[in-house]
Amino acid sequence: MLLNAETQYQIEQFFYAEAALLDAHRHEEWLDLFTDDCRYWMPVRQATLAKQSENEFSKPDEIAFFNEDKTSLGYRVKKIESPYAWGESPRPRTRHMCSNIRVLSVDGDEMTTECAFVFYRTQVEADVDWFVGRREDVLRRVGDSFKIVKRSLFLDQTIIYAKNMNQFF
Repeated sequence: MLLNAETQYQIEQFFYAEAALLDAHRHEEWLDLFTDDCRYWMPVRQATLAKQSENEFSKPDEIAFFNEDKTSLGYRVKKIESPYAWGESPRPRTRHMCSNIRVLSVDGDEMTTECAFVFYRTQVEADVDWFVGRREDVLRRVGDSFKIVKRSLFLDQTIIYAKNMNQFF
């Protein structure tokens, strides 16, 4: 599929701006990047034999770390922004990185993209979490920018050592 360089650049800048919002803890502005009908999904990964790779990730109707719509994302944003969010006190320092951004398909005003991500979070003196994986996003063009219709997050690790899963990817 041939995509013009300007659209590729716009998509990359959209994702970089999104990462900057998250790292600045501007969660309400980040939430505004999603459509009202969005889906935010992170399946559970398990180690499988090579011949069973189709069962490596849970299916959309099975258990998942996240399986949310905009309303539930909004509840999480309110919780994180609350002064009573003990898991966020002191506020963690984060870094969201995305690379290898590719457009996989275009269907009218929507496009499916893929990227690699690394998410780093540190809090207090010794709490450090790393999350690495692949992300698939469906973006809808809205005016001169985009909105996220669907986000699917596929972690590379099968065991999560983090003390909580409060973060957004």
